[in-house]
Amino acid sequence: MTNRIGNKDEAQHRGKAEKKDIKRTNIAREALKKAIAASKYRNQVRNQPAPEAFLPPA
Repeated sequence: MTNRIGNKDEAQHRGKAEKKDIKRTNIAREALKKAIAASKYRNQVRNQPAPEAFLPPA
């Protein structure tokens, strides 16, 4: 849920520029996540476990 100011959601009080900036940031963040995921599985042989190098440290 979003934070509330009185009876209205915080998002309703944002200006157009702020909404645009948040949307741009979210798109960039998602593109970064996709790039990391794509690089993690690139050149991997199908139906075989991921190599040790790409697994997160335990």
